[in-house]
Amino acid sequence: MAINVTPHLNFRGNAREALEFYQTVFGGELVIASYADMGNTDPATADHVTWGQVAADNGFRIMAYDVYPNLPWDRGQNPFFVSVRGTDPEELQGYWERLADGATVRQPIGPSPWAPLYGQLTDRFGVTWVLDIAVEYPST
Repeated sequence: MAINVTPHLNFRGNAREALEFYQTVFGGELVIASYADMGNTDPATADHVTWGQVAADNGFRIMAYDVYPNLPWDRGQNPFFVSVRGTDPEELQGYWERLADGATVRQPIGPSPWAPLYGQLTDRFGVTWVLDIAVEYPST
């Protein structure tokens, strides 16, 4: 299984703008899934980014999202995640189980609307990890 470690930046309403900027800086393909794409019909946040990525042929990768409005966020709290994306559910589950030792589980690992396997935890060192199985998303 191949895995990638990708910075996952968190924003409050301007993730799309940031991702579009990073694409102008590094090039590559921009992919964005909005809250509306995931079934959220709240007009205040429907256009916010639930998942976005810029991926360039040179290996540059960055992911971002707009923190859910009901969750606390400021630039000093939850400024990023470490995202581990893989293709083998068994191997990813093994990473999860090892990282979960002494961790606070934020989202139990399991199926989600955007990935066949997804989970989020904050390890005992205070680092928040997102583990998921990579799937293809249409370009915007």
